[in-house]
Amino acid sequence: MLFHPANLPYWILLGVGISLFLLVIVTGGGEDDFDFDSDMDLDVDADANGALDNFGPMQILSLLGLGRVPLILLIAIDLSLWGLTGWTLNAIFGVPGGWLASAVFIGSLAIALVGGRVLSQPVGYLFASFSEDTSRDRLIGCIGTVTSATIESKKLGQIDVLDNNRNLVTVTAALPEWATVIPQRGDKAIVIDRTDECYIVIADRSVDCDRWLGEFSRDR
Repeated sequence: MLFHPANLPYWILLGVGISLFLLVIVTGGGEDDFDFDSDMDLDVDADANGALDNFGPMQILSLLGLGRVPLILLIAIDLSLWGLTGWTLNAIFGVPGGWLASAVFIGSLAIALVGGRVLSQPVGYLFASFSEDTSRDRLIGCIGTVTSATIESKKLGQIDVLDNNRNLVTVTAALPEWATVIPQRGDKAIVIDRTDECYIVIADRSVDCDRWLGEFSRDR
């Protein structure tokens, strides 16, 4: 039963997941931030700060745990859970065939996605010891590249940012309400603040950037 051919896909998923966990350990903790507030929740509320009232792909990814842990660690969690859950269900149902096998495959994926989100925070704590910098604020002032179609004040987007340790970080982001320039895919954006839901960014080398730098200089 343990090494039945029907379990091969789940063994592969579990093996890839474990390999990604080892990669995270070897490379120093992954690529995202591990600073989690006790009440932190990346569920995207339609009225959060009056700026996130559109529901789209980025919000769905946030619901699945993106932004709570490095992307590679989230994938490792999901694949490991998928493999383990699928193998367990096969053992329970006695290696089912036909439509039941398909139901086990899809059902185990659903369980893995939900479980991955639930486990992302505690696993993030566990792997925090491998991270060079545990502060979420470390990205403030860093410049990244917009990878979503756009970033707006009322719609979450995504950017790739290099932190001070030259780690590539993929995070969700939104513009502040006062921003006038909307960054497009491939544009540079600078991180100026963060909330529990996302990072706040503005277009780099723009009038918004000049305004922010002016206010920052006055505050100092």
